[in-house]
Amino acid sequence: MSNFFQRTLTGAIFIIVVLGAVLMGGYTFAALFFIVNILGLAEFYSLLEKNGIRVQKFSGVFLGSFLLAIVFLHLAGSLPADFLLLLPAVLLFVFANELFLNRPNPFSSIAYTLLGIIYISLSLSLFIAIPFVHSAGGYGSSVVIGYFVILWTSDTAAYLVGSRFGKNRLFERISPKKSWEGVIGGLICGLIAAYILAQYYRQFSLLQWLIIAIVIIVTGIIGDLVESMFKRNMQVKDTGHILPGHGGILDRFDALLFSAPFVFVTVYFFCR
Repeated sequence: MSNFFQRTLTGAIFIIVVLGAVLMGGYTFAALFFIVNILGLAEFYSLLEKNGIRVQKFSGVFLGSFLLAIVFLHLAGSLPADFLLLLPAVLLFVFANELFLNRPNPFSSIAYTLLGIIYISLSLSLFIAIPFVHSAGGYGSSVVIGYFVILWTSDTAAYLVGSRFGKNRLFERISPKKSWEGVIGGLICGLIAAYILAQYYRQFSLLQWLIIAIVIIVTGIIGDLVESMFKRNMQVKDTGHILPGHGGILDRFDALLFSAPFVFVTVYFFCR
């Protein structure tokens, strides 16, 4: 199977799974991203270990998953807000656990373990909070669908425009293939997608959808570049091979991981 058809098939299945989970309800949505969180953390820590960096891999995956579960169960109304007080203990446990491991460079291990939790688990926790904040305690899929439509439209347009017309490199030191032409094409198509969404999902005004789109696109590009910087530092082309033709979990969710906190804040202020 050629790489193009492999990417296309994997991408189609990926879209069906993600949108299906979103539309089926809050628990299936959270369950999918609970799995994404585990796989993403395992991928992140494995890359670090292959480059000789010690981390608390099991603790990081467990604590990151615990963080995500606590946040979701509170949002779903299954846990009172008091349980959120456990969250600082998640971070402090990493420090305490390192005392018993008796390894060299303990604070390097602590720092990289916490980096995985913050970069992946905290971002995904804020992402799964978006449809609950938007619906004032309930679960509303429209804003998440809009999020993905804008993100995927922008990403696809940036790739197509950049491949055809890209001449001026955006950040050649980090990502030689990305161009300003691709960024502009992605931004325009993302804003068009936001305009269309505003006609059907009227929970937000047209202006608000356009602002959300700009936040998603700009921070998504930065997230893509940050992921490229990480891969260059780890000296790998892809973070994994779980998604044929697309690489690893972090390759597929790099833009989302960086943009989610910013989109959460934007939606939160729009819904106050």
